[in-house]
Amino acid sequence: MTQTTPCPVQLTENAVRRLKAVLAKHGDAPEVRIRVGVRGGGCHGLTYVIDVDTRVTDKDDLYEVEGVPLVIDRKSRQFLEGTVIDYSFQNLLAGFTFHNPNAERSCGCGTSFAPRL
Repeated sequence: MTQTTPCPVQLTENAVRRLKAVLAKHGDAPEVRIRVGVRGGGCHGLTYVIDVDTRVTDKDDLYEVEGVPLVIDRKSRQFLEGTVIDYSFQNLLAGFTFHNPNAERSCGCGTSFAPRL
């Protein structure tokens, strides 16, 4: 079931393409989704999470963005609202980047942030 409220994150074309490629490795299994969230850690307090997941709990919301099934836990939603997720490949380094308007500070590598309070 897909959530009727707007998804708190946006995906760029590059992110959609990469996430669809990741999902394709798992076949057409409908229970396979991309989990996006945050957890405590990193040098600024919160770390981004993006991974393949088959679990959905009653604390999660389901979304579909450009054909990519996403699951986001409700605690993470407040920290991710308005975030744009991109995927880039530069200088032999590839990865997802998070452009988060709720981040007061981010670390140099972009994996953790301090939220605006």
